[in-house]
Amino acid sequence: MKKSLCPIVAAVLVTLLAGCATRLPPNTVELNLVAVNDFHGNLEPSKFTYTSADGARERSVIAGGIDTLGAALQAWRKEDPQLLLVGAGDLIGASQSISSMWADEPTVGAMNLLGLRASSVGNHEFDAGRLELLRQQKGGCVSPRADKACKFAPDYQGARFQYLAANVLDMVTGKPVLPAYRIEETRGVKVGLIGAVLRDTTGMVLASGIAGLNFADEADSINRVLPELRKQGVDVFVVLIHQGGRTPEPFDQPDCGKLSGPIVDVVKRLDPAIRVVISGHSHTGYLCRVDGRLVTQADMGGHVLSRIKLQVDTASNKVLAATARNVIMTPGQYPPDPALDAYLAQIRERSASALTRPVAKLALPVITRKLNPSGESALGDLVADSMLHAGRPFGAQIAFMNNHGMRLDLASGPGLVATAGQAQAVLPYANGLVAMNLTGSQLLELLEQQWGGQKAAERGLLQVSEGFTYAWDSRQPEGQRIVPGSVTLHGVPLEPDSYYRVMVNVFLAEGGDLFPLFLKGSQRADTAMLDIDALKLFLAKREQLGKPAGSADALGRIKRLP
Repeated sequence: MKKSLCPIVAAVLVTLLAGCATRLPPNTVELNLVAVNDFHGNLEPSKFTYTSADGARERSVIAGGIDTLGAALQAWRKEDPQLLLVGAGDLIGASQSISSMWADEPTVGAMNLLGLRASSVGNHEFDAGRLELLRQQKGGCVSPRADKACKFAPDYQGARFQYLAANVLDMVTGKPVLPAYRIEETRGVKVGLIGAVLRDTTGMVLASGIAGLNFADEADSINRVLPELRKQGVDVFVVLIHQGGRTPEPFDQPDCGKLSGPIVDVVKRLDPAIRVVISGHSHTGYLCRVDGRLVTQADMGGHVLSRIKLQVDTASNKVLAATARNVIMTPGQYPPDPALDAYLAQIRERSASALTRPVAKLALPVITRKLNPSGESALGDLVADSMLHAGRPFGAQIAFMNNHGMRLDLASGPGLVATAGQAQAVLPYANGLVAMNLTGSQLLELLEQQWGGQKAAERGLLQVSEGFTYAWDSRQPEGQRIVPGSVTLHGVPLEPDSYYRVMVNVFLAEGGDLFPLFLKGSQRADTAMLDIDALKLFLAKREQLGKPAGSADALGRIKRLP
């Protein structure tokens, strides 16, 4: 008798428990999305520092890695096989060495294995230009990075997910160079995923790589595609946008209300039908509400994934509620995903010999890129010096380096020896170096440009090479901050009409980081040298001379008054 009742009782319990788990109103379904942003090729786990909404003090943990993300998604898909994984840009570019050395192809492959459906492009997707982005999407080996493309696998197949860019338009045709949206159907509901990237991308990437492209207003471009989606029966819209903001609230604080930054203006101008905005770019985790809309971001590097739930009325096809959680990707939290474990092991094996190759001994364990109050860093000094050294055959007298071009501190291993992987982590873009002539008056104008525009504080000051010094006065208005007579080369004041040979990376040479004066440089010469190669050669040379490179503090080339 008991045996015959057990299956019946079990079935009833399963039904009751299922009903308790959902508790949805009639004609309502729950859709599950998971979002990642600013992954930056972080195939391996790294340190994540955070303060939690539970009131805990700041703590640091090791988080992320594609194996960890794969394990989490495998577990969550057991709860909902129709879960949608989406992205908000910068999946590639400025990447860990283990990815950048292979033109980020392993990261695209990892996203394929993770089941990513769509992602907005980010500014870093354009680091190597439009043609390389299209190659990453479609596959193939014809690349401006011929030394890296198709070296991990000879038949690179490209992304199985779709990059989206509603506001990146071809200037000739006026049409998006990538699809503006992708329609996904889950639980019988059509979801319109609309992608966009910050319109300021033009000042963040090589001008030559995006020639002929127009980066239009984000909100206007997103709103423009809604009628087309509605014609296809879509009334549930999710924006994937590579633009962000910041908040003092914890990364996992539900319904935070102190979000500020460019994303707020964009969200406020979106069509009222858009209830969910998944953002990126600012590397800040948040779960905020802006005018009643849910706006999320999952930090960066795969440290966190955003789990988003939408309740949709299937009769009206409208979003009734949207909630989210930011979940730290702690290794070992979920049962492993064998496919992702094996893929990461393959990448590590292929990369180990190149990345562990010793480059040179340093003067100390870590050379930091942290800026002092004057705007100078020890790493900035070192990188600028390496560029100057590489430019000597081209007559270089001064070198400038942009802060954003240095992505991590320069670390060393046993015996203070830095490896190729550690050096590449500092300069992952592998930018070419360009020599040019600028007059003394142009150099003064360039230095004053450092405080121009809304992005000046975020951009920071240019780092300068040995022998070039100046002082600036923070009390003076923009355009008048350089202390008269303070700009010198080897102790000699600059002559306004004399020419000086200057070395910069190609990004700055094309006016990047909003330094248009570099475009005026004359007698330009492509050195055929990459910044990363210049750094490695300089480190090796300093060790050979018995003077390992690096200092604990900036060397005082830039002075601030008061």
